[in-house]
Amino acid sequence: MEKTAVIRLDEDAVFRVKNGELEKLDKPASGFGEVVQKWEAGKLGRYEVKYTK
Repeated sequence: MEKTAVIRLDEDAVFRVKNGELEKLDKPASGFGEVVQKWEAGKLGRYEVKYTK
């Protein structure tokens, strides 16, 4: 089964596809930081949001 997702290209965001679903990742609350995606056994796992204050 093929799925289609629609995203807005005028919004700064990071997305990932996990288990066939599109997921928008959180961004640092302060506006400065990084999002680190973790891979576990060849599959997408957890992700970390780090910010600078």
